[in-house]
Amino acid sequence: MQNYFEGLNDQQRIAVEHIDGPLMIVAGAGSGKTKVLTTRIAHLMHRGVDAFNILALTFTNKAAAEMKERVERALGNTEARNLYIGTFHSVFARILRAEATRLGYPSNFTIYDTDDAKAVIKDIVKDMNLDEKHYKPAYIYNRISAAKNSLIDPAIYKQDTTIQQEDARTTRPLIGDIYDAYAKRCFKNGAMDFDDLLFKMYVLLTTFPEALAKYQGRFHYILIDEYQDTNLAQYAIIKMLGARHENICVVGDDAQSIYSFRGATVQNILQFQDDYEDVKIVKLEQNYRSTQTILNVANNVIGNNKNQIPKELWTSNVEGEKIVLARTMTDNDEGRFVADAIKEQQMRNHYSNKDFAILYRTNAQSRSFEESLRRMNIPYKLVGGTSFYQRKEVKDYLAYLRVIVNSQDEENIKRIINYPTRGIGKTSVEKIIVRANELDKTFWEVIADPDMSGVRSAQIDGFVTMIKSFRTMLEKQNAYDVAFAVGKYTGLVQELHNDKSVEGMARYENVQELLNSIKEFTETPDEEGELLDKSLGSYLQQITLLTDADQNNGEDADVVKLMTIHAAKGLEFKCIFAVGLEENLFPSSMSLFDRADLEEERRLFYVAITRAKERLWITYANSRYRFGNLIQNEASRFIEEVPASHLDKTYTGASNRPQAGGYSSLVGQSFDKMPSLKKLADKLASTAPAPHTPTANFAADDATGMEAGMQVEHQKFGFGKIVALEGGAHNRIASIDFGTGHGVKKIMLNYAKLRIVK
Repeated sequence: MQNYFEGLNDQQRIAVEHIDGPLMIVAGAGSGKTKVLTTRIAHLMHRGVDAFNILALTFTNKAAAEMKERVERALGNTEARNLYIGTFHSVFARILRAEATRLGYPSNFTIYDTDDAKAVIKDIVKDMNLDEKHYKPAYIYNRISAAKNSLIDPAIYKQDTTIQQEDARTTRPLIGDIYDAYAKRCFKNGAMDFDDLLFKMYVLLTTFPEALAKYQGRFHYILIDEYQDTNLAQYAIIKMLGARHENICVVGDDAQSIYSFRGATVQNILQFQDDYEDVKIVKLEQNYRSTQTILNVANNVIGNNKNQIPKELWTSNVEGEKIVLARTMTDNDEGRFVADAIKEQQMRNHYSNKDFAILYRTNAQSRSFEESLRRMNIPYKLVGGTSFYQRKEVKDYLAYLRVIVNSQDEENIKRIINYPTRGIGKTSVEKIIVRANELDKTFWEVIADPDMSGVRSAQIDGFVTMIKSFRTMLEKQNAYDVAFAVGKYTGLVQELHNDKSVEGMARYENVQELLNSIKEFTETPDEEGELLDKSLGSYLQQITLLTDADQNNGEDADVVKLMTIHAAKGLEFKCIFAVGLEENLFPSSMSLFDRADLEEERRLFYVAITRAKERLWITYANSRYRFGNLIQNEASRFIEEVPASHLDKTYTGASNRPQAGGYSSLVGQSFDKMPSLKKLADKLASTAPAPHTPTANFAADDATGMEAGMQVEHQKFGFGKIVALEGGAHNRIASIDFGTGHGVKKIMLNYAKLRIVK
């Protein structure tokens, strides 16, 4: 066994050696919290605590696997495999499978991801004859998710006056009824969504005292990572599980609480001292990541929050470079500035592409940076794209596997019953649904019943026989063998293979990659030590519970990363560009009238700052297009909170603008030497084309009949000629020459208001 105390500083060691009683570790950014957590677990086990009595909860599977690996390495044995370490959702899913019958669910219940849940809601909205454009599934899903995370069931939802008033205000008074129908549909399908894994765990512990006593007795020591990100449901469950022994250790940083939109509440960590008597508080303030200059800026910014646990980050690292504050004329100029700065740093300081990250408040801001990076031939990766497991061909394949494991899963049966095409039409499916509702049976029970006349056919019988034959493989065959048989005998893989288009080949490669992942699963020792469980059900649970942070975001590739600040939490880079620091963007316009919301925005800025190890740039633009309009911006109030002594201010104009505009020579000038922006705007206005006055009684014509060569009128740009058309029926783009002043502009015909000039 290695000396697991080696390398701990004094505060870290105090946190590790505390054994009994509640403990709160306030872990500042880059202070080594993972090392403290894993060393504490190793110390507990070294002191004789059984691994089976330790529960450690995280927010990503990646973090859980890393913790388990470190504990195993520190102890020099495999006992760590018996630890209950995992995400809230994965650990609770294990418990719920073991206790499913208490709640009336099958132990092999399906776990619906977000898309699955929205599909169920969409069907319910349709069944209720509601307008899907008004009762949007995504909006309804978010309302239901928020309710579950606040421990509100459908009955309470429909009785709560405040909730009902809110739904009435948005003219969606039937959300409660949709929630009720959704809960019943999921139960009937033997399915839980992600939020149910928390909500049903709470129901289990509050409804069945013997279950609560069982797990209170099982978990003598509970450790929670990123406690500031917990919501009400997680808080309540932890409180119940830890009530007998009160050996609860929470690790977190209130200054990094940025997920209130997911239901997380910073109050959980702020009130921990009030929840438990004799709580031990340890602050980890030594930062091992950043320069002192970066930390000074972070400390000053977060110091403006009133609702916080005071701390002061410090480091023994070098003082470091000043922070560059760059002001640009437009958002496109901002993109060019960042790309130029990356190239300059690569030449001057020999940084690799992967040393850089561009962090923004919203995904929509990525465009100008992507364009500039492409022009400079700088490889980049946009973090947060469509997950592999959300691609249609992958979801189709997984739907077969889920139905084989859980035949009650109506949503996935409907997805595959006629894919690949086998002659079972939409009308037949609707008849089955109606009959199932009349008899209060599941979709599968109806089609599998040989006496069910009126809905059966040779095609349906063939489908049922095929699924039953796959189900017979479950007990004797591992996940890969079953999945391979599904691909072969359904014709699904062959259909994808026959499509020789570029898209078809990509879809075929994706299902091959899915099979590769299943093969790897069956041949790799389970992270939880359950070496024999290579069943299909086990595989499906594992991939369904993958979090965003567990997806492969190209960490090893030499590319610049572009991502929202929310997605960057937990990551670090040598060089960070925090961009778009403008009022109404960052902080968001929706946060300006509430102190709690504004303080969360400031915490978000703090997270962006503390991702940087060596160099930090803060940028903003005088103007940018938002929602189709050119907006003039003020600098973010957060910039004023950065000490001027730590800043290297610069102003950059746009080198591609005509020199007659008078500002291409301003590149690199300091703010103090910059000419008046009003004078600059006056100069630009004097050379701008005269505004167009639309023809009296201007009325837009139907764009579907527009062709190249036609003369048209635009309300803003005036008269022009369509010189080219491109795109399909639903996304036609016209290149229109508006002559002197505006030149050729590309306009999407579906959205433009154009009048054909006869």
